[in-house]
Amino acid sequence: MDTLYFEDYTADWQMQTTRRTISEYDIMQFVTLVGLREPLFLDMQYLQEETHYERRLAPGSLTFSYAEGLVIGSGMLEGTGMAYLGGDSKILGPVYVDDTIHVTVKLHDKRETSKPDRGIVTTHNQVFNQNGDMVLEYWPKRMIKRR
Repeated sequence: MDTLYFEDYTADWQMQTTRRTISEYDIMQFVTLVGLREPLFLDMQYLQEETHYERRLAPGSLTFSYAEGLVIGSGMLEGTGMAYLGGDSKILGPVYVDDTIHVTVKLHDKRETSKPDRGIVTTHNQVFNQNGDMVLEYWPKRMIKRR
């Protein structure tokens, strides 16, 4: 995908990322790296005996991180993304080991700023698993360069 400037985001603009399969290695590395050492993510016996889950879960923060990686990896922000300014998110369903996710991105809002070289773009990002179930949605607000 080509890099997008502020002006390129039109009312009907949307895109879909490539896919990413979440492996057990991904989950174990992530929970260890960020310190999410909870039985929910590390102990399969606990998971099967104490919860209604039967497979290893990916933390919502991992799903969000990989979704953002898919968006950034699309190239749409290459050289034009100036800052991530925050946004709301909703975790809608579990992501398990060996699930494959992709992201659909649509323009939600955009506005000019007092500085002529940039604008603020908010997108509505929906993360789906391989079954078409939406597992996460979020609205990232970004500062984007103008032409």
